[in-house]
Amino acid sequence: MTVEVQCDRIRFAPAAYEDAQDIVAKQGLSIRFMKNGSTEAGAFQVGADNASVGIVDNFPVEIVFRDAADHAFVLDGIARNAVLNLSMIDRDVTYGLFDLKGSGAAIRSLRAACGSGAAPASSTSTGSASMEAPEGIVYCGGDAIKRQIEYAILAQRDGEWDAIVTVNGETQRAMTAYSYFGNSPVPKGFQFALLLEDRGEMLVFSDAGEDWLEFGDYTYRQCN
Repeated sequence: MTVEVQCDRIRFAPAAYEDAQDIVAKQGLSIRFMKNGSTEAGAFQVGADNASVGIVDNFPVEIVFRDAADHAFVLDGIARNAVLNLSMIDRDVTYGLFDLKGSGAAIRSLRAACGSGAAPASSTSTGSASMEAPEGIVYCGGDAIKRQIEYAILAQRDGEWDAIVTVNGETQRAMTAYSYFGNSPVPKGFQFALLLEDRGEMLVFSDAGEDWLEFGDYTYRQCN
């Protein structure tokens, strides 16, 4: 199960197609923000009066917010809390629980991209997303292999790609992955992985005010 957050909407792929049909039939969903697995920090009730709910790409449920303030409230809840609980609007039945580890950095990147003039999720354009060089944290270092690396999360997906990465001035598309280590312990500070179009992989970290990125056998630290 996955949750995808865009400039004015979220997409949710539940475990079963029947769940997607149920959400659309009810035209509602309860979005609950949990401090942990049991303590609720806030909630937002999606309904026909504040959002449109439908099925896109045959399976995911798409929720398009009518008011930017409602979308901002949901983004804040995702960024600040540990667990996202998506459940039925009228009963205490959960469609899915999502670990929000690393979501704060992802939401900051999304907001920066949405406010930078990039095409928003509601755009009717069918062209590929812009491949302009990202502007954000710059990572340098690498010891034996010197690189300057930047990435940006796209406001509008380009097919399966939702990010771009620039290495020494050359830009390529990438996919973000927030569940990367399987059953192995997640390293301290891990935010997400960037799976590159050329099959390379980068791991993004942030902890105690420090930002770094691992690419191959080398570590690149913030240098701007």
